[in-house]
Amino acid sequence: MKILQIGKFYPIMGGVEKVMFDLTSGLAALGVECDMLCANNDTTVKKLVIKELTPNNRIIICPTMKKIFATMICPAMIRELKRRCNYYDIIHIHHPDPMAALALYMSNYKGKVVLHWHSDILKQANLLKLYLPLQKWLINRASVIVGTTPVYIKESPYLQSVQDKCTYLPIGIDEMEWDANAVEQIRSQYPGKKIIFSLGRLVGYKGYEYLIDAAKNLSDDYIILIGGSGPLKDTLQAQIDTNNLQSKVKLLGRVSDENLPNYYKAIDLYCLSSTMKTEAFAIVQLEAMAARKPVVSARIPGSGVAWVNVDQESGITVETHSAKALSDAFRKILEDKALYDRLAQGARNRYETVFRKEKMIEKCLDIYRSLNG
Repeated sequence: MKILQIGKFYPIMGGVEKVMFDLTSGLAALGVECDMLCANNDTTVKKLVIKELTPNNRIIICPTMKKIFATMICPAMIRELKRRCNYYDIIHIHHPDPMAALALYMSNYKGKVVLHWHSDILKQANLLKLYLPLQKWLINRASVIVGTTPVYIKESPYLQSVQDKCTYLPIGIDEMEWDANAVEQIRSQYPGKKIIFSLGRLVGYKGYEYLIDAAKNLSDDYIILIGGSGPLKDTLQAQIDTNNLQSKVKLLGRVSDENLPNYYKAIDLYCLSSTMKTEAFAIVQLEAMAARKPVVSARIPGSGVAWVNVDQESGITVETHSAKALSDAFRKILEDKALYDRLAQGARNRYETVFRKEKMIEKCLDIYRSLNG
């Protein structure tokens, strides 16, 4: 089989690109010829760049004219796909990415297409109006549509008429490695504290205002650490200061990739306070589970978040937009050792059985074989 993955951009900046790269490199490690076609996130690079993973596996990075909203304007992707597409048995396209969809439409490719439906387009309503006819074509053109969870596929309003060709492929991640000294250094900054951790862009749908408010209902032996940067940093810090929560809530700023595993190991519990379907999956939950940490997350209508974190198995799920629901769940888990130990083990078991990277790659390969066989 010869496979081509098409999606957003390189270098990797988000979850969709990470999944695409992990599939490409993971399939390469199994001896499958799999290339990756994407736009260059650096608009100053004006030439085609090809990176070889192995002699038979390449990342083909097309020069980008400009970025509008979250879409790369990349005519070179159309040209390169037209030139190369007939070489491949299967094209695996990652949605949402209007540029990739347009390139596929204009390529006149006749082979099998896997449509990887990471999420609906939710934020760019005007872009969606323009893109909708192409999206409908892409849905109809796909041989199989793959979601990250069965919930998201079932609930998406755009996929209701094609459920018979839908399946799901959970995202998988590698085992994390941490440094025992660094872990101890983090814990030593908060002696005697029950540490709750959250990580992500400081933006509205993450629901951090509810997580900060939850600290009002917690005793002084709790601390909430929020890692990440974003436009709401000053607003959230003002909320902390106004409510005199400086000893209970800390905004850490960006946590480096190297230090992130140490935080997951040092903490007691992970919280995903997101409130909107924009949070379709949340890989951070997997990272916490891999580190054997219970997760508290919200039941977001139409999202796969609560499928990832199973209530009473890997953590607790609560209603959205509720500081009280979050704080009640924190206390319930962290003040009952037997429950904590059961959920911690359940979190690790769920990672092992569902969310390891090799399982994602194996299941993806099974999907390809079913189309090619």
